[in-house]
Amino acid sequence: MSFTFGDIPIQQGRTAVVTGANTGIGFEIARALAAKGARVLLACRDGDKAAEAIARIDGGREQGGETEYLHLDLANLATVREAAETARKEERIDMLVNNAGVMMPPFSTATAGCELQFAVNHLGHFAFTSLLLDKLAEGDGGRVVMQSSIAHRNADIDFDNLDGSKGYEKTKFYGQSKLANLLFANELDRRLRKAGSKGVALASHPGIAASELTRHLTGGKIFSSVVGAVLNTSEEGALPALQAATDPSAQGGDYYGPYGFKETRGKTSGRAVQSKRAQDEELAARLWDKSVELTGVDPEI
Repeated sequence: MSFTFGDIPIQQGRTAVVTGANTGIGFEIARALAAKGARVLLACRDGDKAAEAIARIDGGREQGGETEYLHLDLANLATVREAAETARKEERIDMLVNNAGVMMPPFSTATAGCELQFAVNHLGHFAFTSLLLDKLAEGDGGRVVMQSSIAHRNADIDFDNLDGSKGYEKTKFYGQSKLANLLFANELDRRLRKAGSKGVALASHPGIAASELTRHLTGGKIFSSVVGAVLNTSEEGALPALQAATDPSAQGGDYYGPYGFKETRGKTSGRAVQSKRAQDEELAARLWDKSVELTGVDPEI
């Protein structure tokens, strides 16, 4: 069954944390949740851009939930811990939408000396989520939504080259980080169920959508505008994550994407296809253990 923006339930009294919410798909996720009455924490690195995003959200609707900035730099574990500590002061957290990311940047490293895309897209979110798990488990149980990509399909995890010292191919490393996102979502949900937690983990992907992620590509702005016209706009790309976060029929372990040509586009959302590697439980467990080692953050579930 397909899901549309009209299917998003009222979110009054619920709180969402959305990473990378100052622009692109993350902004559209935050705007849609706020429009339905949710309190939304825009977890972003740049306070000025977050303020602009909040002004656009608050000024573009007649009613809706509150919006607030949460400083979060996923490449810096110290700020990840600080952001989690601040978020934990919320009365409740019902949804954590891990949307932020970098795509195909020039080579650099961050957390534990790992390549930037793996460090930000996976390790930062792994640590941030882990530090909020007990908060998400309160009440009726919250949802963790990991934003993956169709780029995960041909990817694998090269544990012997996470720092890029044996060579850096930006497309390959991007796919690796997106596979890691999906593996983490699946493993997290398995562990939550085994622990008897009320929380669940799901994943989504936006298809090919206009996004600030293209800023590192040659002609990125032009590419993004063409994508928005031919495939998905940022708003359309936000729908699968919104389904994962709000659809009453969604369950832990679900994976959503656009209902369109090979999941690259679509004005509705529904079940998406995972690669065999994404469903590999041994690989997911190995990634989990490595992530604990690299971040020093243990979810203990």
